[in-house]
Amino acid sequence: MSELTDVKALLFDVFGTVVDWHGSVTQELERLGKEHAIDADWKDFATTWRRGYLENTRRIAQGGTGPSSVDVMHREILQDILDTPLWRPVGDKLTSDARDELNLIWHRLNGWPDATPGLYALKKEGIIATLSNGNVRLLVDMAKHADLPWDTVFSAELFGSFKPDPKVYLGAVKHLSLEPYQCAMVATHVFDLRAAASVGMRTVYIPRAGENIGGGEVKSKAEGGDIDVVVESFMELATLLAERK
Repeated sequence: MSELTDVKALLFDVFGTVVDWHGSVTQELERLGKEHAIDADWKDFATTWRRGYLENTRRIAQGGTGPSSVDVMHREILQDILDTPLWRPVGDKLTSDARDELNLIWHRLNGWPDATPGLYALKKEGIIATLSNGNVRLLVDMAKHADLPWDTVFSAELFGSFKPDPKVYLGAVKHLSLEPYQCAMVATHVFDLRAAASVGMRTVYIPRAGENIGGGEVKSKAEGGDIDVVVESFMELATLLAERK
């Protein structure tokens, strides 16, 4: 794998790439619904919550204003959702403390089946770290919950913006004392990979169910695309890196 020959560090997107945010959040919401005897489309609630996060992080990455902590952002979005006519019957049953606790769902997301074994295997091949829009405490709690063995945690919160702002990628690279080409961004979102490539990083795409909405077919450079490497699992990526030796 000549594309990864010089790579010494792998930086991972987390929401969607490492953890199944939609399945995890929906499951927690369904539990909440049973607890409070609320019948609702919890899959839609989870999708709406996530959509608000994507809209806000992208707006701030482009120079807009807003909270630097995703925990704060998620809480504000949750409040807005529960104030809408559609979801007000749910909101009426949740106290402020209950809403605060609900917001911590995002700290307890479960990894995809290959995430934990794959990361342990990849840890033997180089530095593995997050590069996520999630705030530091969220990422640390999630790592403990899902057994994600990061060497270090990089959050966009540390760099005063959100992906895909180039300074987020360059900030992480700087702290690793590496050059961009020595770092690979691993993600299931093509916009994330293209932003990383724009500052000189290598790119690794991994497909995850429901995450490439409207993204079209993703191809490696060897297949005529613009991504350095396409893999089906973290274990496959670990095998490719081991073969460099």
